[in-house]
Amino acid sequence: MYLTLKVKLNPDREQRDKLLTTMEKFNEACNYASEAAWYNKKFGKTGIQKLTYYDIRQKFTLSAQLTVRAIGKVAESYSNDRKTMHKFDRRGAVVYDQRVLSFKGNDMVSILTLDGREKISISYGDYRPFDISKIRGQTDLIYEDNNFYLMLVMEVGENEVEYNDDVMGIDLGVVNIATISDNEVYKGTKADEIRERYTSLKSRLQSAGTWSAKKHLKKLSKKERRFKRDLNHRVAKQLVKRAKDTSRAIALENLNGFRPEATVTKAQKDRLGKWAFSELTDFILYKAKLEGVPVVIINPMYTSQQCSECGYIDKNNRQKQSNFRCKRCGHRENADYNASKNIAHRGAVSLPNVLRLASIS
Repeated sequence: MYLTLKVKLNPDREQRDKLLTTMEKFNEACNYASEAAWYNKKFGKTGIQKLTYYDIRQKFTLSAQLTVRAIGKVAESYSNDRKTMHKFDRRGAVVYDQRVLSFKGNDMVSILTLDGREKISISYGDYRPFDISKIRGQTDLIYEDNNFYLMLVMEVGENEVEYNDDVMGIDLGVVNIATISDNEVYKGTKADEIRERYTSLKSRLQSAGTWSAKKHLKKLSKKERRFKRDLNHRVAKQLVKRAKDTSRAIALENLNGFRPEATVTKAQKDRLGKWAFSELTDFILYKAKLEGVPVVIINPMYTSQQCSECGYIDKNNRQKQSNFRCKRCGHRENADYNASKNIAHRGAVSLPNVLRLASIS
């Protein structure tokens, strides 16, 4: 399977200026090629190249390969939409390939600019081991929050599936980020503290309405997004490791946001709405695939209303957000834990079909 790895470039001031100039010229060339493509109704790469190649080389002083990559970027954008003329951001992504970007070990790249090649150190997180031999295809240079990053596509192997008949159910909840069917809870306390602080700060900045407040607001929103992403990565990693260490499959609900039947207040819905559950689910899915852990996606209908002991379903079984009491058998326990057991049971029923289909594919 293929994963995208975000690698940070660490240029000095002079190198930073060269990268910015190259990025701006590259996107000017993209806009020039886009305009020519639009007015001549030539949207394929070959057609655009015949129209613009030599002009781009002369007007924007791009190398031959960067010129080809700029034309390719324009052609790719028109392959999805030809209803309007496309415009490219002044500091949009620059597309590199192995002819204009190479790695010098695991800590440095040689990257082409308008002023020649520059050797620049790189840094990256530890979510996945970095192996330059696994890099495939083109690489995008992007500019975010005054930093340069390389978006690398890496091919990673998948571990062979190892499992027994047991399934670990995961309930993505309102109060707790995740509750699993052996009653382990991944609390959202720290996330709540961060969320409340950001919400308060953003409210004050929105009230101010000044240019500097809006700039700070944008920066704050990005910082909050990075925090959520990092926490989702860590929770997903722990969940998949737990399943792998116990040779269990994972069962997840097919959720888009929160369960509509859950007994939650408006404030809790607002709180849940601010959490990236689809991202957490995606992280669990790809990390499980890498580790050879089967994943079963089940129907979420009534998992929070069904008794995990006798199977009785009633919307009044869930008295409060955290309290479950079955109206038929009287079974009591934490509502999220009860839901996670229902998810695990449904996952166990569906697991044989999931594994059979996986073996066919």
